[in-house]
Amino acid sequence: MSEIDLAPVWLTLKLASVSTLLLLLVGTPIAWWLARTRSWLKAPVGAMVALPLVLPPTVIGFYLLVVMGPQGAIGQFTQALGLGVLPFTFWGLVVGSVVYSMPFVVQPLQNAFDAIGERPLEVAATLRAGPWDTFFSIVLPLARPGFITASVLGFAHTVGEFGVVLMIGGNIPDKTRVVSVQIYDHVEALEYAQAHWLAAGMLAFSFVVLLLLYVFNPNGRRR
Repeated sequence: MSEIDLAPVWLTLKLASVSTLLLLLVGTPIAWWLARTRSWLKAPVGAMVALPLVLPPTVIGFYLLVVMGPQGAIGQFTQALGLGVLPFTFWGLVVGSVVYSMPFVVQPLQNAFDAIGERPLEVAATLRAGPWDTFFSIVLPLARPGFITASVLGFAHTVGEFGVVLMIGGNIPDKTRVVSVQIYDHVEALEYAQAHWLAAGMLAFSFVVLLLLYVFNPNGRRR
C-alpha cells in the first residue's frame, strides 16, 4: 500500500476514534434520558436521534453544510469565536460523523439501560446512594455490554462513512480525504487494483470488528 493510501487510513482511524469518544459523551445522557423519561418529548427526541437511519447521507451532509457555513447559525457562532467555519476541516468531519452515527450509539445504550430495570435503582436508593453514585456504581457496570456494542458500532460506522464526509469535507489530501473517498477516487481514475486493496481492507476490518463483537459480547448481542 502506497503512502498516498496510508494517509487516508490514518485520518479515518483518527476521525473514528475522536467521533466515538464524543458519541459516548453525548449519547450516554441522551440514552439515559430516553430510557428513564415519561415525557411526551420522548417520541420526538427518539425520532430525531434515529433520523440518520432513514435519511440519505447527502441530505444530512447538505443541511450540516448549510448550518455550519458562513451564513448558518453554527457557522456564525464559530466565526464569532474566531474559529472560522467548520466545513472542509477535520472538525467539520467530526461533527458530521457524530450526527450521522448517533443512533448506532444511543440505541444500544438505551436498550442496555432499559434492560437494567427499576429494582437495582430502588435498592441503591434505599441504601441512600445519590444519583451520580448510583449511575457510576450500579448502572455503568450493568450496562457494560451496551457500551461495548455502542462503541464498536459507532467506530465501525464512522469508518465506513462516505456521503456525509464527502459533502462536508470534500476531498482535501491529508485533511479531509478519508478511506471511502480515496476508494472512490481510485475507481473514478480506473485504478481498480489500488481500490481493491483499500476496499478489501475495509471489508476485512468490518468483518473482524463484528465477529469480535458477537464472540466476546454475547449478552450485548442478545439484547
